[in-house]
Amino acid sequence: MPWIDTIPYDEADAKLKRLYDRVKGPDNNVDNIMMMHSLRPHSMEGHMAIYKYVLHHSGNTIPKWFLECLGVWVSFLNECDYCVEHHFGGLKRLLNDDAKSAGIRAAIETRTIDQAPLDEAQKVAMEYARQLTRDAGGMNENIIHRLREVGYSDGEILEINQVSAYFGYANRTVLGLGCSTKGDIIGLSPNNSNDPDDWNHS
Repeated sequence: MPWIDTIPYDEADAKLKRLYDRVKGPDNNVDNIMMMHSLRPHSMEGHMAIYKYVLHHSGNTIPKWFLECLGVWVSFLNECDYCVEHHFGGLKRLLNDDAKSAGIRAAIETRTIDQAPLDEAQKVAMEYARQLTRDAGGMNENIIHRLREVGYSDGEILEINQVSAYFGYANRTVLGLGCSTKGDIIGLSPNNSNDPDDWNHS
């Protein structure tokens, strides 16, 4: 059970149910992280907007599976099992390569990103996400230069930054309110990237 009261789908008033209908998956399933916002539905709208626009938007050019990979890494560093499980499920589905997915997870869990089945640019992006998560005050422009040197455009650097920052927020929502995966369908996400206002999970 979460540490604060939440309102289940069947007990939601009309306004909250309209929001739940936008974010739900099969069988009216609403991810617990979204249900944590049920006492302040406006914060659910804000959460879903940034989540969708940062991670699931057609304007991104970095592959979605790798954005999910960054999210799993940040969540692991923050010890947020909820987000690790959900977003590893998404990564695995999007990558559609069980061996590579397993290799990435093993490298994350042993903190040996240098051994992950990722290219050099992706490993530098993972290092950026690690430092932003663990030592944000120690960031300096040199790591931006490194990201450029391995081929990322400044727009893609912004994508890496925003995904890493979003997961810091999501992890603290989960960990600070006692959110668990109980009852969730692991690995669903708002997959219609062409419509930023389509928040349904599948």
